[in-house]
Amino acid sequence: MGEMRLNPLIVGEVIAAYRLRKGVTQEVLSGLADIGRTHLSAIERGGRKPTLETLYRISLALDVNMSDIVLDIERALKESI
Repeated sequence: MGEMRLNPLIVGEVIAAYRLRKGVTQEVLSGLADIGRTHLSAIERGGRKPTLETLYRISLALDVNMSDIVLDIERALKESI
């Protein structure tokens, strides 16, 4: 079995999808989550992986359970295999 890694592109796509469903801009979400807009942009583009703390802040700002985001990331990762 090959090396298993968390694909940052998929993580970013899932977070961006949640943001878009909520109808907020990166600027608004980053302000609500108390993270930099450029940091959020890098996460959504797959350039950075969010820490658990950052993911928790994003989930609170989006008013969703962090576990729901993680489950969607897991589903997307399995579909990409």
